[in-house]
Amino acid sequence: MKKFVIKTHGCKSNQLESAVIKEKLIDIGMSESKNIEEADIFILNSCSVTENADIEALRTIRNAKHKNPQIYTVLTGCSAQLNSQKVNGMPYIDLVLGNDDKFDIAELLKTNTSKITDIFQINTFNNQFVHEYSNTRGYLKIQDGCDNYCSYCTIPLARGKSRSNSVKNIIKQVEIYTNIGIKEVVLTGIHIGQWGKDFDKPQNLLNLLEQLENTEITRYRLGSLNTIEINDKLLDFLSQSKKFCPHFHLSLQSLTDKTLKAMNRKYSAQSCLELMDAIDEKFNLPFIGSDIIVGFPNESDEDFETTVQNADKSKLSNIHVFPYSIRNNTKAANMQNQVLEKIKVERANILKEIAKEKYKKFLIKNKNTQHQVIIEKRPDKHTGLLKGVTDNYINILINSNDTNLKNTTQNIVIKSFDKKNDKIIGEIITK
Repeated sequence: MKKFVIKTHGCKSNQLESAVIKEKLIDIGMSESKNIEEADIFILNSCSVTENADIEALRTIRNAKHKNPQIYTVLTGCSAQLNSQKVNGMPYIDLVLGNDDKFDIAELLKTNTSKITDIFQINTFNNQFVHEYSNTRGYLKIQDGCDNYCSYCTIPLARGKSRSNSVKNIIKQVEIYTNIGIKEVVLTGIHIGQWGKDFDKPQNLLNLLEQLENTEITRYRLGSLNTIEINDKLLDFLSQSKKFCPHFHLSLQSLTDKTLKAMNRKYSAQSCLELMDAIDEKFNLPFIGSDIIVGFPNESDEDFETTVQNADKSKLSNIHVFPYSIRNNTKAANMQNQVLEKIKVERANILKEIAKEKYKKFLIKNKNTQHQVIIEKRPDKHTGLLKGVTDNYINILINSNDTNLKNTTQNIVIKSFDKKNDKIIGEIITK
């Protein structure tokens, strides 16, 4: 029996797609291993969101070959799709599969055939059901591709045009997850706010959520959303939902208008602040996260200071900060006044400190409040305590080691912050 190791870089869509790959290989009689030295095949499902992601992909697959010179290596994912001509033929890469071709891995391994389909020739969503899932929450891919073409981003080149999964397939996957004991799903994709727009009779995300509300899943979360795709009607629905977790991830990228316009983002900084105020008003202690890029071409000190001030006064709970990374084949790569790497790092560090303070304040606001937690299947490896994630996205340790509580839904009260383990400690509310 051949053994394979699969490693995943990047987004939740990649994580789900790796689960599909794993299932397909097990179906043909292979077994998964965690040990590269004893495996026959190493698969990297790669990311390409930054230059460093591409570098890390090559480093990872090269290291696998170094650890086990006999191992057969497969590179797939966004880095494979974007850099196929560069990586095809590299001595430490045996097989290259494009983003849509990764699902044919079982057959392509048999023929030892690299395949990178032109992603823009793919017009329909490639649905793949997942029948087994080891984690407590299941990712559910509702959409692929992106039509936005932001000036800094290569993802449309790696994922193609926006393509939506059908309601029928989505609901069936929810039912599969429910039947194997999964209580929470995360709706993911490359741009989930574009879901349904490519149907013959266009729909929108709200139409899907209305149907999800009638399933047996205990709760669901949404992946990253563009701010212009969140309106009052959607917020009203979510605020009244019995299944939605008050956890928002807003794709902001900047909080200064000049930079947003240069990025080809279709909203203003003020509209983002107003949206976050509305979310904070409609939901009880919502988590509002975001990505912000610093050091974008032509970003002046004043522009950055505007983003800092807006971030500081915003209702953001946390921020993922990224220094701008030049990506070939994007408009931003050819823009004048590229910011020096040293300045990018300095700006990133400033914003990261603000992010830490905002998250600290968010945690303090949550102390002594009650939340619903689904207990994870695996306890915390440092303390042995049970762990989970609150409905509003706080990683929490439960002051219990009762394994009978695994994968159950519990009401907890947040008690204290454990600095050593960087976790919140909670107590189960007993009736």
